[in-house]
This record gives sequence, C-alpha cells and structure tokens, in this order.
Amino acid sequence: MKTAEMMSTNSPTAPRLWADADGGFRRTLDSPWARLVADLQDSVVRATYTYAHSRGVRALHFPITTRTVTCPTGLGSDSVPVPVQVNGVETYLADSMQFMLEYGCRIAPQGCHNILPCFRGDVPDATHLGQFVHSEAEIPGDLDDLVDYVNGYVRAMASAVLVEHGDTLGPLLGGLDHLERVAVDEQPFERLRFDEAVRLLKGEGVVTSADGARSLSRAAERRLMELVGEFVWVTHFDHLSVPFYQAFSDGDERVAENADLYFGIGEVVGSGHRHTTGEQVRAGLALHKVPEHEYAWYAQMKDEAPMATSGFGLGVERFLLWALRHDDIRDIPLVSRIAEEAAWPASVDRP
Repeated sequence: MKTAEMMSTNSPTAPRLWADADGGFRRTLDSPWARLVADLQDSVVRATYTYAHSRGVRALHFPITTRTVTCPTGLGSDSVPVPVQVNGVETYLADSMQFMLEYGCRIAPQGCHNILPCFRGDVPDATHLGQFVHSEAEIPGDLDDLVDYVNGYVRAMASAVLVEHGDTLGPLLGGLDHLERVAVDEQPFERLRFDEAVRLLKGEGVVTSADGARSLSRAAERRLMELVGEFVWVTHFDHLSVPFYQAFSDGDERVAENADLYFGIGEVVGSGHRHTTGEQVRAGLALHKVPEHEYAWYAQMKDEAPMATSGFGLGVERFLLWALRHDDIRDIPLVSRIAEEAAWPASVDRP
C-alpha cells in the first residue's frame, strides 16, 4: 500500500481552510489534510479512466459553456444555472455534461465519459457545493445496464483508495471496514423503487411539492440507509420530481426511469434512462412546462439519431467525503469558492 504523509494528529478532522478570508490558500500550502485529499483525488481520477476503459467507454471532452442546462426553469429541477458572457456570447457554465455525453454517444456508440467541473448557483453547505467536480458517463442500454456500470465503478474507486492509501487512512479513521466492504463484496447494492422507499419510511422525510410530486429529504435518505443498507439504490421516482429528460417508465408519464445511489451523506450518484426519440423528449418538455425551443437541438438529435442510452453523474467530492468518513464537504475542494467577494476586489488575495 502506498503511504502518504501522516497528519499531525490521530484524527481526520479537517482544518476548515475554506473559512479563512483568503479561502485558506496560505494554510493549504503546508496542510497535511490538503495533501491527503490531493492523493485520494489522484487515485479516484485514475481509477475512473481505468474502469471506463475496461468497459469500452470512451473519454471525451466538451466545452464547459452551454445554452442547454440540465436544470431548466421547469418542474423537477432543483438547481439554478450560472449565466456568463464569453467573448460577447451570452451562455451558461455547464451544470452537467449530460447532454454533451448523450451527443457523444452518437459519435462514440460504445459510450463516453469525462470528469469536469460543474457550476450551479446553489448556496454551499456541509453537504452541498455550488462548484464541484462531476464524474459523468453515458452508455448504451437501459437502467439495469447503468446500475451495473455504477456498482462496478464505485467498487473500483474504493479498491484504489484502499490499496493505495490504506496504510495512511487506517490509523486516521480507526479502521478501513467501510472501504473493505465495498472493495471485497461483489454483490449488487440494495435496490428498491421509490414507492417501496416511501412505505418503508412511513412517510417520514417524504416531501410533496405543490404539483404533487414526491421526493426525499436528506434526512430520509439517511434513514433509508439505516433501514436497508449503507449502499442503496432508489429507482422510479415521480416524474415531476426529476428533470424532463428522464424516460417514462413503461410509457407511464407519472413515473421516471431514474435511479439515485445513496451512501455516505446521502445521494452521491444521480442517474437515469433517457428518452430515446424526439417525440418522447417533446412530451417530457410539455409535461414539465419547459419551453421546447430552449432544447430544440436536443430533440432534433433524437429525431435524427434515436438511441437508447442511460447515464449518471457522481459527485467526486461526495465520494471523497465518504472515503474519508468526513462530515463537511466544504473541506474537500483544494481551492475554495466559498465567501468570495461579489465585486472585483482591489487586490486579488486568493486563487
């Protein structure tokens, strides 16, 4: 096992670098915590590309600007896009590479993936970042194919962290059982449908929106893990609680062909089977009250090149949070974007 520099105490407690006025960059320069996070990040990125290659999935890169965000102003969207102007062009910073990866599947039909920063206008807290690193893939096939891919992917990352950093993490965390269970056990993660989850929870933590769509609170996600297992898939949500692009389950517009994987702090992976045809995309847009003209190219692509694909996004910081058994995701980024001055400062004192 590769041994990284030990931290100064027998505790994985992070030094809350992000809370400094300079975003913590001075203390980061000689921080054992930052070095440990950097080592784990390297392992996760290498494991991602190695695993994808082993499954025949191609690595493709795309621009990080887009005019078609995956969190549109419609039913089922829970994030806010980030508008920018680049060379005089009004656009958005990408909140996800999903649409580009679906496009990529038409070019590389074996499937494609990438790891890139994503941007959402959300207020960060202990479980959530507005700017984060997203590992995403889109592959040919249905939801079962996708779940199988993700199960193997999570195990590959856990194995890499265990093998390369077990000597360091064992003393810090008081054991490696959480990594060992995932790396060694080849059984699929537990899986249940959303309606089953609601029954198990007896309604506790189930949030109902004004349009009647149900979703789960973060507390409900954690409670499900207590009831079912530390890794659990929840599938087939109410369609109006997810974005328009997820396929209808067996043609039922009330139910989405989607799946979230909960572990650690809760949802770490969001995924789904996509609409295959342009007609289905337009039905989804209409159902979610999203203007069709905002996604004209996306529907046209599926008119001209219909293809059954499924894809996922995994928050890399959330995976690292679990691997480190830590409780505040703001401690994971090596460069913080929290509490920056809104206006351009007189002196740029942080990276």
